[in-house]
Amino acid sequence: MSHTLLAADRISVGYGGAPVIPGLSLDISRGEFVVVVGPNGCGKSTLLKTFARVNKPTSGHVQLDGHRLNRMRGRVVARRVSLLPQSAVAPEAITVGELVARGRHPHHTLLRQWSPQDDAAIAAALERTQLTDLVRTPVASLSGGQRQRAWVAMVLAQDTEVILLDEPTTFLDIAHQFELLELMADLNAEGRTIVAVLHDLNQAARFASRLVVMREGEVAGDGAPHDVLTADLVEEVFGIGVEVIADPQAGTPMVVPHVRR
Repeated sequence: MSHTLLAADRISVGYGGAPVIPGLSLDISRGEFVVVVGPNGCGKSTLLKTFARVNKPTSGHVQLDGHRLNRMRGRVVARRVSLLPQSAVAPEAITVGELVARGRHPHHTLLRQWSPQDDAAIAAALERTQLTDLVRTPVASLSGGQRQRAWVAMVLAQDTEVILLDEPTTFLDIAHQFELLELMADLNAEGRTIVAVLHDLNQAARFASRLVVMREGEVAGDGAPHDVLTADLVEEVFGIGVEVIADPQAGTPMVVPHVRR
């Protein structure tokens, strides 16, 4: 039995004109915590949206557990793969509880409507994101960090085996950034497959079981953070000189930029 859960097979993806991703192949195995890093505009978000069937490849295809994504029903995909996009927008006047409840929609059919299982999933998602006390609060009145956690709670309520996160630490202060990444590490330890786009290389190295470095729509590095995150690669991909040392807390690679005089 294959351990591959998500697979991009020579996909080309674009928005008109030259493709952002010109023929990329990448397999994601069950139980991995994959973090994708790279310069702005290199195709990280495009790849994540293609894995979630938001973007359609112009050539090549994506498979979920051996089945072509474009041949699967959207609701079936949404029961197995959830996506937290980079700039999610909530409907006006919606409360935290109502937003999180939307994560349960893929699980409903004509024969299966609201159930105690939905209530339990929502309550667990609110508790894990520390939003239980804000369940009746309008999303529009939340701080940026609280709003981001509400979206994370909606993804958790969706209760999928694959969680895709596009820059999930945006708007969060450093304490909440680490809380969120530690939550994802816990979910990964419980068996979820996590694929996240992050900008912070040190956070990526600390939490990822596997680091994928992208440049100009292609994979420039792929493997364990210790193997991938080198000074030469960082300078080649990001154009900045660095030292890579051991994180004194975690022992993972830590990138220290050179002082520019």
